[in-house]
Amino acid sequence: MKKKIEELILQAVRILKAEGIPGLEIIPQLTIERARDPQYGDFASNLALMLAKQAKTNPRDLAQKIIDALPPHEAVMKVELAGPGFINFFINPNAQYQIVSQIHTQGREFGLSNIGAGKKVQVEFVSANPTGPLHVGHGRGAAYGSVVADLLEAAGFEVHREYYVNDAGRQMDILAVSIWLRYLEECGELVHFPSNGYRGDYVREIAWEIHINTNNDYRRPIELVLEDMPPDEPQGGDKDTHIDALIERMKTLLGSSLYRNFFQIGLDNILEDIKADLKEFGVDYQQWFSERRLMDDGSVEKALERLRNGGHLYELDGATWFASSKLGDEKDRVVVRENGQYTYFASDIAYHMNKLDRGFHQVIDIWGADHHGYVPRVRAAIQALGADESRLKVLLVQFAILYRGDERVQMSTRSGEFVTLRQLRNEVGKDAARFFYVMRRSEQHMDFDLKLATSKSNENPVFYVQYAYARVCSVLRQLDEKGWERNLFLGMESLPQLTEEHEILLLGTLARYPEVLERAALQYEPHLLIHYLRELAHEFHTYYNAHQFLVEDACIRNARLNLVCAVKQVLANGLGLLNINAPESM
Repeated sequence: MKKKIEELILQAVRILKAEGIPGLEIIPQLTIERARDPQYGDFASNLALMLAKQAKTNPRDLAQKIIDALPPHEAVMKVELAGPGFINFFINPNAQYQIVSQIHTQGREFGLSNIGAGKKVQVEFVSANPTGPLHVGHGRGAAYGSVVADLLEAAGFEVHREYYVNDAGRQMDILAVSIWLRYLEECGELVHFPSNGYRGDYVREIAWEIHINTNNDYRRPIELVLEDMPPDEPQGGDKDTHIDALIERMKTLLGSSLYRNFFQIGLDNILEDIKADLKEFGVDYQQWFSERRLMDDGSVEKALERLRNGGHLYELDGATWFASSKLGDEKDRVVVRENGQYTYFASDIAYHMNKLDRGFHQVIDIWGADHHGYVPRVRAAIQALGADESRLKVLLVQFAILYRGDERVQMSTRSGEFVTLRQLRNEVGKDAARFFYVMRRSEQHMDFDLKLATSKSNENPVFYVQYAYARVCSVLRQLDEKGWERNLFLGMESLPQLTEEHEILLLGTLARYPEVLERAALQYEPHLLIHYLRELAHEFHTYYNAHQFLVEDACIRNARLNLVCAVKQVLANGLGLLNINAPESM
C-alpha cells in the first residue's frame, strides 16, 4: 500500500508540474510513514513540507494542491490535510484483505523488490586470518554478513560475496613455523615450543598429517634449528625476536622451495576447514580473494605508484609513508618498511583499489569492532586513489561473548583455548546460532546464552518463530484428518468476514513485510527482520490461542485458513532470508 500511495503522490506532483506550479522539478526522497494514531489515518506524507521552500509557497497550500490533484483509487477512502502540511491517507477497510491474495499469488517472491536493480554491491565479510579454525567470535560476522548480502539481493542488488584470504605476512609465517616444530616432534625431535607460537590441537593434527604423508622430508636436527637462537621470553628474551629468528632459520634450513611447500600445506589445510565450516553454517562466497595474488601480480606496487603519482607518499627513515593524516586519519602510515617489505596496510590499499576497479557501485567491508581505528586510514586511501569515499561502507560487528553458566569462555587463537564455530553449531544447531547472532544490531555487545539457545520453550526466540510455522502446518494436517478440503477461492471471497481484532492486527502486520525487508536491506540491519518475525509469530500464537480455525462455517474456516497460510508463507520467506529452516513439525 505504501508503494501505491507513493505512485499516487508522484502522479499528483507531475500533474501540478504540468500545470505550471514552480519548484517541483526536483523531488526529494519520498517518505511515507504509517500513522501512529488511527485518527490521523493509516499513512502520512510530509512531501509538501519538504517542497515548500523550493516551491516558494506555504506548505499547507501546497499540500492542499497535491491532495486536489491526487488520482482517485479504490484503496484510498479519503485524504486529509493536517498540521503544518502533512497529507494523511485513510485506507478503505476492504483493501487490507488484498494482502492475503497478494501473498498467495506471489509466494516466495512476496516482499522482494527491485530498488537496487542495476547496482553492483560487493560484500566482504569474515576474512579471518587462516591461522586456525573459526571461533564463535567469527560466527557473528559470518551470520551478519551473509544475511546482509541476502537482504541486498532480495532488494534487487547484484551482490558479490567475498572472503579476503590473508595468506601473506608474518602471522602466516608464525603458523608455518608452529606446524613445523610440531612436525619435528612427530619426527622424534625434542622441541621447546615458542611462547609466541600457535598452540591449538589443530596445529598438532596438521603436523601429524604432514608427517604421515611425507615421512621425514622436512625434518632437520633440532640442534641446527636452535643453534645461536636468541632466547625466548621465559628465558629472559623477547618472544617476537625469538619467533622471527625461528622463521628465518626454518626458511634457511628448508630452502625456498620446501618452505613454500610446507607453508602451502598448512594454509590449504586450514583454509579448507574454514570453507567447509562456513558452508555448513549456511555461508557461501562467489570468491576467495588471495592477498598473495596482489603481491605476485604487482597490484601492491601499482597501488602505491598511483598514490605516489598523486603526491600522497614520502620517504622517511628508510621507510615509505602514506600521508593519510592529510585525508582524515589521525597520523601517517608506513606502507613499505625499512627492509623493503610491504605492510598489511599496503596490501589493503591494493585490495580496495582492485575492488573499485572491478566497478562495484558499493563496496561493503564487514569487520570486527576492534578494527574501528582502521576505518579512517582506509577511507583516506580510497580518496587518495581518486575514488568517491562514499562507495565504501564499513560495518562493524561486536564479537559475541560466550558464557557457560556464569563463567565466560576465554578465546585466544594463539593459545588454542577457544570454542570453535563448529562446536557451537554442533551444540545449539545452525538455526539457533544464526538467529541469535543477528538478533541485535551488529555494533551492540552480545552475550550468547547457550542454555536459552537450546531450550524448547517460548522464551527461545528462534523456537517461538519456527513453532508458529509448524503450528500452521499442524492446522493443515488436522484439516485433512477431518476430511475437509481447503477452498482457496471461497476463502478469498470470505476474507471481509474476518473482523476480529486479532485478524485485523495480523493483516496489518503481513502488509508491513515488504517495508521491513526493504528497510533492513538499505540500512544493513538484519535484526529488523528478526524483530518482525517475532512480532508476526506472537500475533499468530495469540490468534491461535483465541480462536478456532477449523470451524463448521465453511466461509469463516476457509477465510481463516487463507489468512494463516499467508502467515506461514511470510514466515517461510523471512526465515529463508536468514537461512534458517521452517520445520513442519516440532
